[in-house]
Amino acid sequence: MPARRRTRKFIPEVEVIMKDGFIKVAAATPEIHVADCAFNADNILTLCREANEQGVQVIGFPELCLTGYTCSDLFLHEVLLEGAKQQLLRIAKETKDMDMLILIGIPVRVRGALYNCAAVLHKGDILGMVPKRNIPNYTEFYELRHFTEATAETAEYLTWGEQEFALSPMQVFQCTEMPEFTVGAEICEDLWVSNPPSSALAAAGATILYNLSASDEIIGKAAYRRDLVRMQSGRGQCGYVYCDAGQGESSTDLVFAAHNIIAENGSILAQSKRFATGLTISEIDVKRMDYERRRQNTFHTEDVFDYAEIPFDMQLRENELTRPVAQTPFVPSNKDDLAERCEEILTLQATGLATRVRHAHAKTAVVGLSGGLDSALALVVTVHAFDMLGRDRKDIIAVTMPCFGTTSRTKNNALTLAAAYGTTCKTIEIGASVTQHFIDIGHDMEDHSVTFENGQARERTQVLMDLANKTGGMVIGTGDLSELALGWATYNGDHMSMYGVNGSIPKTLVRYLTAYEAERAGGETGRVLRDVLATPVSPELLPPKDGEISQKTEELVGPYELHDFYLYYLLRFGMEPKKIYRLAKHAFAGVYDDETIKKWLTTFVRRFFIQQFKRSCLPDGPKVGTVTLSPRGDWRMPSDAVSALWMQQCEQL
Repeated sequence: MPARRRTRKFIPEVEVIMKDGFIKVAAATPEIHVADCAFNADNILTLCREANEQGVQVIGFPELCLTGYTCSDLFLHEVLLEGAKQQLLRIAKETKDMDMLILIGIPVRVRGALYNCAAVLHKGDILGMVPKRNIPNYTEFYELRHFTEATAETAEYLTWGEQEFALSPMQVFQCTEMPEFTVGAEICEDLWVSNPPSSALAAAGATILYNLSASDEIIGKAAYRRDLVRMQSGRGQCGYVYCDAGQGESSTDLVFAAHNIIAENGSILAQSKRFATGLTISEIDVKRMDYERRRQNTFHTEDVFDYAEIPFDMQLRENELTRPVAQTPFVPSNKDDLAERCEEILTLQATGLATRVRHAHAKTAVVGLSGGLDSALALVVTVHAFDMLGRDRKDIIAVTMPCFGTTSRTKNNALTLAAAYGTTCKTIEIGASVTQHFIDIGHDMEDHSVTFENGQARERTQVLMDLANKTGGMVIGTGDLSELALGWATYNGDHMSMYGVNGSIPKTLVRYLTAYEAERAGGETGRVLRDVLATPVSPELLPPKDGEISQKTEELVGPYELHDFYLYYLLRFGMEPKKIYRLAKHAFAGVYDDETIKKWLTTFVRRFFIQQFKRSCLPDGPKVGTVTLSPRGDWRMPSDAVSALWMQQCEQL
């Protein structure tokens, strides 16, 4: 079937941007009566109207829902096929005022053959028919008794009254106003084969795949079905909507559960309660899918030029978000998954460090232990690495370096933690050396500016480096991913090490890893780690007030849970500030007001650009997640890149 050539009308880019790429989709299961096409059409129309009222832009119904999947030999009867045809034309007519793409399962006869099809309707027009390619004929299925398998060569042009359209599996349906919004269809068994048509449809540009299905229910099948849908959405880097048959199909030998599922890029967004009728609704981010495909350059792997792009016009709009948006995208929401993930991450970190220690023939590992969160995790990782190597923990030198801002709480926690793990602990007071340095450069001790702060950080790094040289060891970096994104590190100070074990761990995940270790270790180790978790995050570079920490990082640069959220969506999906702001408002509703979200998003974007020079010379360290900032790996950016376009969006929020 030759691809259709057309000229797209000009759409202002700003208008497209405003829509963010969220397409509201629905999987629908109507109550049906077998062979009662008028009754079935009535219920299909009812759900179409309900979906339209809720702003749905694409809705799909089950396989052969106009007739019923279980019609058996009635599929050979002219009266049934004609009845289905007339009811589809009726549905098209009665939905002409609905700006919604509608996919309906219907049997279609063509010159002595019968095809199991997905009819695609929009605003009164039949855009096309997509026939089923894989016809099952095993166990309880005997579809070859009635239906013909479609092939890539199947191409028929049909005229039903005033409707003219193509019947072919080689077509996708593309929105003129937003080309990223492209829909493909397959039918039931098509998903269950080794090479689903949806893989080629995705390669042909479809970002939303619909499966019109009549999948009978047996023990254990629901979980397998859900995994199939989830994995296919990930493999195709697409949204995948599974529409299942339910109430009203014949129960002669089978039961149908109406298990509707909506997935996106390997994650389940929504699924129905089984054995119920109605709508399952969520939003698929087609711009995110388009970005994923551009980022992963191995996506387009086959020749798909034979697919026709069938255009449709749709008024784009801002969709209210109902899809889940986690506040902590780096952290699994399921507790069991979280424990497993924490163990895996700690193992990855420790394995990377163990490999480097072995390669470098390092006699010691030197860790600057402040009593804060990041250094505690770095010590935990180092202990795990030495245990892997069968090395004595005494070869780990934990160094606490009190100075002007150190509190007794953090100092005691550092000493206690080092002792609990059985490491060698050193306390090196740096106040005198820093004071002498300030005298040497003519800096007033009462001037608590950046020079006052960074002088301490650089002195600590010098101590660690020299101690590592003295003991034949290596300095273990403690800085995390969130600090690297914000540039919240002293250049050539705590910014530098010989191996940075936390470099791909965001602050929100650092907290969970530390909490996991506290629970696993128990005893005194667990107690002190829990107190570290309860201590405000601070570099402790300014004198304390009444013995308490005076310099709280999150008061200065903003909450880390917000910054990690921004970091995830900016780097992982290349999202623009407008879209990140919208997602953050949805995720943190009732936690932060709009102005707070805007304020810290602006701060994040500004700092992310101007602090790139620190990330351009990072030490080695293991990658453990999908988002990292290593200049040798996932993120490569000129240090003098201009942030004007991004900041302009922030200012317009």
